[in-house]
Amino acid sequence: MTLTIIVATDQNNGIGANNQLLWHLPADLKFFKQTTTGHTIIMGRKTYDSIGKPLPNRQSIVVSRQKNLKIEGVKIYNAVADALTACQNEKEVFIIGGAEIYKLALPLAQKIYISKVNGVFDADVFFPEILATEWKETNQIYYPKDEKNALDFTLVTLERI
Repeated sequence: MTLTIIVATDQNNGIGANNQLLWHLPADLKFFKQTTTGHTIIMGRKTYDSIGKPLPNRQSIVVSRQKNLKIEGVKIYNAVADALTACQNEKEVFIIGGAEIYKLALPLAQKIYISKVNGVFDADVFFPEILATEWKETNQIYYPKDEKNALDFTLVTLERI
């Protein structure tokens, strides 16, 4: 199984504030949908709460410390390791947030799709530091701002060395 992280950050690694995304970029959301559709996505409970429902055409897994949490249409695990064990026969699984789940999954991941948004925002949660000695950039696509996307961003693909 390939464990892939998918994330969008600002220039300071900010990923959210008040349990919400910091921006609305349809081009980035389209990439997220195209990339994760047909796969399992793993997220923390707060990330699930911000989305509010299972995403279509994906198996949703929520990792939460709450022992009796039940969400219709979602598998619940109390640890990232347990969630990954449940997915061991899948080709690729995506970690979609939030900060704590990213931190726990980063040492285990083989690939990262990171949309680096051009700007600095008032974030209260951050993506962990990516060590350049552990990752190599394998692709980069620049998306200029336009009538639908108020900010430009660069989609960078990293693979573990």
